[in-house]
Amino acid sequence: MINKFAVLRREFLAALPAIFIAMVSASAIAEDKPSANKTLAFIGAKIIPIVGDEIPKGTLIISGDKIVAVGAMDQVAVPDNAERIDVVGRVLMPGLVDTHNHIGGIGGADTSAPIQPDIRIYDSLNPLDAGFKRALAGGLTTLNIMPGSGHLLSGQTVYVKVRKADVIEDMFIRDADGRPTGGMKMANGTNSRSDAPFPGSRAKSVSLVREKYVKAQEYREKIAKAAGDVNKMPARDIGLDGLLEVLDGKRVVHHHTHRADDIMSVIRIAQEFKFRVVLHHVSEAWQVADEIAKANVPCSVIVIDSPGGKLEASQMSLETGAVLERAGVLVAFHTDDWITDSRVFMRSAALAVRAGMTRAGALKALTINGAKMLDLQGRVGSLEPGKDADFVILDGDPLSVYGHVMQTWVEGKKMFDRTDPKDYLYAVGGFGAGNEQVPYFCCFDGEGGR
Repeated sequence: MINKFAVLRREFLAALPAIFIAMVSASAIAEDKPSANKTLAFIGAKIIPIVGDEIPKGTLIISGDKIVAVGAMDQVAVPDNAERIDVVGRVLMPGLVDTHNHIGGIGGADTSAPIQPDIRIYDSLNPLDAGFKRALAGGLTTLNIMPGSGHLLSGQTVYVKVRKADVIEDMFIRDADGRPTGGMKMANGTNSRSDAPFPGSRAKSVSLVREKYVKAQEYREKIAKAAGDVNKMPARDIGLDGLLEVLDGKRVVHHHTHRADDIMSVIRIAQEFKFRVVLHHVSEAWQVADEIAKANVPCSVIVIDSPGGKLEASQMSLETGAVLERAGVLVAFHTDDWITDSRVFMRSAALAVRAGMTRAGALKALTINGAKMLDLQGRVGSLEPGKDADFVILDGDPLSVYGHVMQTWVEGKKMFDRTDPKDYLYAVGGFGAGNEQVPYFCCFDGEGGR
């Protein structure tokens, strides 16, 4: 005779893992559920608001996902209902803005053509990629995730917040109409030169770009002439749709470029078609700083402190940030992660200061200047009332090798805590830190086991 109790016992034991996972998931959902009414007061830290002077001992008050107040301790009244958090001895600054990042497992344009504006990079992104935890460990809260630079035009970028997410849509920074924000990635120089159909020379590279933008202009004219008549509209072209957003100023071009002559080619084509552009990398920008300033074009600079790389970057200088700053150019830094690891992003500013850039300018280049290049300065990049509650708590100065990111907060939620062994793993590396599928629910014991 079958022992029914034994059967039920076996079925119950078999179901235990699923029950446990469901309980943990439910608990996590409950913990992560935002509380619009929760007010937190961070008291006693040195505050670097970016906009305005540094505050030796200050208070930051947030409510839900927004900043409510920031100022000196004796000037900011803490609401009675606020939870007080002692941050004496710490440094508090805005979450960092990375204008050029490749984490998330990017896979954009292919070898079929050198110009592919139809590509949307978010169609290849994995929100569980371990790179997002590394970004948080470095204090990064806002990212411009881009396709690679092997094409003259490799597709549409996406601006994200490093939120906890199961689907990439939950990371999107959306505009007032609810659409994901982003730019358009372009490149020149050696990266985009190859065998046909790719160009074999710099002049041909510019020619192909010019030809594509002319087609976009013609496409726009046909749409205008149709005047809303569906029978007269041109056939839908999702690539040209993307370029229309560039021509109409709705989408910024983020342009990989290194040599001085390549930089000038970008400025020339941008002026011809009247689109907004941010110059990225700009290894030889120090040679044409006045021309860049005259064109009123921002520069997102990569800071690399070791030799190597491509020949066209051989004239890279640590003084680029300082030279551009003195010329009046808006300067930001970027990681190009993995080229520079997101965890050491602040080192870019420190090296730039060592080479002559001002401290204030370098800190802005990590935060508000990058936000301006992404059209997000109204939300991120500084600690001001009404802005998103994105901030970093450090145990030392951000430009010192002895300073570490202790906590990273995104929209009022603590997303990284260096004292948590699971988060610490991503901050320093080691077994399990590259696991792409479980960065937020890790079961490593810290001893090399699981």
